[in-house]
Amino acid sequence: MSKELTIHDIKTGDSASFTKTISEEVVNAFAEITGDFNPLHIDLEYAAKSRFGGRISHGAILAGLISTVVGMKLPGPGALYASQSLNFLKPVFIGDTITASVVVTIRVEERNRIVLKTSCTNQHGEEVAEGKSILLPSKPKK
Repeated sequence: MSKELTIHDIKTGDSASFTKTISEEVVNAFAEITGDFNPLHIDLEYAAKSRFGGRISHGAILAGLISTVVGMKLPGPGALYASQSLNFLKPVFIGDTITASVVVTIRVEERNRIVLKTSCTNQHGEEVAEGKSILLPSKPKK
Protein backbone atom coordinates (compact mmCIF):
# COMPACT_ATOMS: atom_id res chain seq x y z
CA MET A 1 0.00 0.00 0.00
CA SER A 2 1.14 3.53 -0.73
CA LYS A 3 1.85 6.15 1.89
CA GLU A 4 -0.99 8.38 3.10
CA LEU A 5 -0.32 11.78 1.58
CA THR A 6 -1.62 14.95 3.17
CA ILE A 7 -2.17 18.31 1.47
CA HIS A 8 1.33 19.28 2.68
CA ASP A 9 2.93 16.39 0.75
CA ILE A 10 1.19 17.17 -2.56
CA LYS A 11 2.40 19.72 -5.09
CA THR A 12 0.86 21.12 -8.27
CA GLY A 13 2.14 19.00 -11.16
CA ASP A 14 2.42 15.78 -9.14
CA SER A 15 1.16 12.81 -11.15
CA ALA A 16 0.45 9.10 -10.91
CA SER A 17 -0.99 6.36 -13.10
CA PHE A 18 -2.28 2.79 -13.15
CA THR A 19 -2.47 0.41 -16.12
CA LYS A 20 -4.82 -2.54 -16.61
CA THR A 21 -5.91 -4.70 -19.53
CA ILE A 22 -9.70 -4.77 -19.88
CA SER A 23 -10.30 -8.48 -20.25
CA GLU A 24 -13.53 -10.34 -20.80
CA GLU A 25 -13.32 -11.41 -17.15
CA VAL A 26 -13.10 -7.78 -16.00
CA VAL A 27 -16.16 -6.77 -18.04
CA ASN A 28 -18.17 -9.82 -16.94
CA ALA A 29 -17.25 -9.30 -13.27
CA PHE A 30 -18.29 -5.64 -13.49
CA ALA A 31 -21.63 -6.68 -15.01
CA GLU A 32 -22.16 -9.18 -12.19
CA ILE A 33 -21.30 -6.66 -9.50
CA THR A 34 -23.42 -3.83 -10.89
CA GLY A 35 -26.20 -5.67 -12.72
CA ASP A 36 -25.39 -3.77 -15.95
CA PHE A 37 -25.79 -6.47 -18.59
CA ASN A 38 -26.15 -4.08 -21.54
CA PRO A 39 -25.60 -6.33 -24.59
CA LEU A 40 -22.98 -3.88 -25.96
CA HIS A 41 -20.78 -5.14 -23.12
CA ILE A 42 -21.87 -8.76 -22.76
CA ASP A 43 -23.36 -10.17 -25.98
CA LEU A 44 -20.78 -10.80 -28.71
CA GLU A 45 -23.37 -11.27 -31.48
CA TYR A 46 -25.35 -8.15 -30.52
CA ALA A 47 -22.21 -6.03 -30.14
CA ALA A 48 -20.83 -7.22 -33.49
CA LYS A 49 -23.86 -5.62 -35.19
CA SER A 50 -23.47 -2.33 -33.29
CA ARG A 51 -21.71 0.81 -34.51
CA PHE A 52 -18.64 -0.41 -32.57
CA GLY A 53 -18.40 -3.77 -34.34
CA GLY A 54 -17.65 -5.60 -31.11
CA ARG A 55 -18.01 -5.69 -27.34
CA ILE A 56 -16.95 -2.58 -25.46
CA SER A 57 -16.14 -1.94 -21.84
CA HIS A 58 -18.53 -0.26 -19.42
CA GLY A 59 -17.51 3.39 -19.12
CA ALA A 60 -17.67 3.13 -15.35
CA ILE A 61 -14.73 0.70 -15.42
CA LEU A 62 -12.60 3.65 -16.53
CA ALA A 63 -13.88 5.66 -13.58
CA GLY A 64 -12.86 2.72 -11.41
CA LEU A 65 -9.32 2.78 -12.80
CA ILE A 66 -9.08 6.48 -11.93
CA SER A 67 -10.40 5.62 -8.48
CA THR A 68 -7.53 3.13 -8.13
CA VAL A 69 -5.00 5.88 -8.86
CA VAL A 70 -6.50 8.36 -6.39
CA GLY A 71 -7.19 5.77 -3.69
CA MET A 72 -3.88 3.95 -3.88
CA LYS A 73 -1.30 6.41 -5.27
CA LEU A 74 -2.23 10.12 -5.42
CA PRO A 75 -3.41 11.32 -2.97
CA GLY A 76 -3.57 7.66 -1.84
CA PRO A 77 -4.99 5.81 1.16
CA GLY A 78 -7.38 7.81 3.30
CA ALA A 79 -8.36 10.22 0.49
CA LEU A 80 -12.02 10.90 -0.22
CA TYR A 81 -13.71 11.86 -3.48
CA ALA A 82 -15.65 15.13 -3.48
CA SER A 83 -16.48 14.84 -7.19
CA GLN A 84 -15.56 13.13 -10.45
CA SER A 85 -16.46 14.20 -13.98
CA LEU A 86 -15.59 12.05 -16.97
CA ASN A 87 -16.08 12.51 -20.70
CA PHE A 88 -15.87 9.39 -22.86
CA LEU A 89 -14.03 10.09 -26.10
CA LYS A 90 -13.54 6.67 -27.72
CA PRO A 91 -14.78 3.15 -27.03
CA VAL A 92 -12.67 0.73 -25.02
CA PHE A 93 -12.72 -2.78 -26.47
CA ILE A 94 -12.18 -6.10 -24.74
CA GLY A 95 -8.41 -6.62 -24.74
CA ASP A 96 -7.47 -2.92 -24.70
CA THR A 97 -4.84 -1.91 -22.16
CA ILE A 98 -5.84 1.29 -20.42
CA THR A 99 -3.64 3.67 -18.44
CA ALA A 100 -5.51 5.92 -16.03
CA SER A 101 -3.51 9.03 -15.12
CA VAL A 102 -3.99 11.97 -12.79
CA VAL A 103 -2.15 15.30 -12.51
CA VAL A 104 -2.60 17.77 -9.66
CA THR A 105 -3.73 21.08 -11.17
CA ILE A 106 -4.91 23.03 -8.10
CA ARG A 107 -4.23 22.85 -4.35
CA VAL A 108 -6.60 24.52 -1.89
CA GLU A 109 -4.71 24.04 1.34
CA GLU A 110 -7.15 25.91 3.61
CA ARG A 111 -10.00 23.58 2.49
CA ASN A 112 -7.84 20.43 2.25
CA ARG A 113 -8.78 19.95 -1.42
CA ILE A 114 -6.90 19.11 -4.58
CA VAL A 115 -8.14 19.22 -8.16
CA LEU A 116 -6.84 16.60 -10.56
CA LYS A 117 -6.91 16.44 -14.34
CA THR A 118 -7.80 12.83 -15.09
CA SER A 119 -7.38 10.86 -18.29
CA CYS A 120 -7.41 7.35 -19.68
CA THR A 121 -5.41 6.31 -22.72
CA ASN A 122 -5.32 3.04 -24.61
CA GLN A 123 -2.32 0.99 -25.75
CA HIS A 124 -2.12 3.10 -28.93
CA GLY A 125 -1.71 6.32 -26.92
CA GLU A 126 -5.24 7.47 -27.81
CA GLU A 127 -7.14 9.33 -25.11
CA VAL A 128 -10.38 7.43 -24.48
CA ALA A 129 -11.64 9.49 -21.53
CA GLU A 130 -10.81 12.75 -19.80
CA GLY A 131 -12.16 14.59 -16.82
CA LYS A 132 -11.59 16.21 -13.47
CA SER A 133 -11.64 15.00 -9.87
CA ILE A 134 -11.79 16.92 -6.62
CA LEU A 135 -10.28 15.05 -3.67
CA LEU A 136 -9.83 15.49 0.03
CA PRO A 137 -6.41 14.07 0.96
CA SER A 138 -5.85 12.47 4.35
CA LYS A 139 -5.85 14.98 7.19
CA PRO A 140 -2.45 15.64 8.75
CA LYS A 141 -2.02 13.68 11.98
CA LYS A 142 -1.79 15.86 15.09
